[in-house]
Amino acid sequence: MSTSRRQFIQQSALLSAAFLMNTEDFFKKNKNIGLQLYTLRNEMFKDPKGTLQKVAALGFKEVETFGYNEGKWFGMNATEFSATLSQNGLTSPSGHTFPGSMFLKEGWEDKWKKGVDDSRAIGQDYIVIPWLEEPYRKPIDNFKKIAEGLNKAAVIAKSAGSTVAYHNHDFEFLDQNGQTGFDILMKETDVSMVKLELDLYWAVKAGHDPVELIKAHPGRFAMWHIKDMDKTDKKFFTEVGNGSIDFKPIFAKAKKSGMKHFYVEQDFCPGPPLESIAKSIDFMKKNLIK
Repeated sequence: MSTSRRQFIQQSALLSAAFLMNTEDFFKKNKNIGLQLYTLRNEMFKDPKGTLQKVAALGFKEVETFGYNEGKWFGMNATEFSATLSQNGLTSPSGHTFPGSMFLKEGWEDKWKKGVDDSRAIGQDYIVIPWLEEPYRKPIDNFKKIAEGLNKAAVIAKSAGSTVAYHNHDFEFLDQNGQTGFDILMKETDVSMVKLELDLYWAVKAGHDPVELIKAHPGRFAMWHIKDMDKTDKKFFTEVGNGSIDFKPIFAKAKKSGMKHFYVEQDFCPGPPLESIAKSIDFMKKNLIK
């Protein structure tokens, strides 16, 4: 065997070993379990500082915001909110900021620029489009306009050091005359500039396997919502580990996904939401993040 051939085999083996090690060790290095604060929406509007203290006490390290309102979150400006996060050992890498309909209206750029600047002021790297209101989901061409808007918004965000992401529900996967909003968003947004926040529950409810979505779109899903589906016919929200979604094979694809942050979310809880998220993070620590 030639020296060059032998070196090639040795290098290939080393690269393969490194890849496997990185995949297996991904969550050993990335233990910052996050929470989408929408889960605690009532608590956050009543007592945001006290609620964030309780979130941190449960072991969460990151939070994703919602409810941005002209430079304020839960009644706090960027300085006060950042200080509250810091006091509790929390960071906020991303925030749900503007609805998708923004890009269907004229003159959105100035409002967008301010939103980007404000999100950067609290340390957010991702500014997320969390929702497309029902009246705007048809015609299917609206998704093409939104994709165009996301590309333009991504350029503005990049100039400030931020990245744009779009968060899915199930309606993006609905067929409209042979097309889906999801496919349009994936095909017509800039792969290098626009990311997706993959909501595992909504993807599964729409009939899709998150593992297959990741394989089909490697590197696109920079964030995940870790949300479980109960075992009833209703397929409602439940605590992570209490439902029917098998998270282990999904988590095994974290590296391929391009995932940087992940957040527990439970849209509705059977009792106090703080009790639900306590069960979710406990399950994750014992079974997914070791």
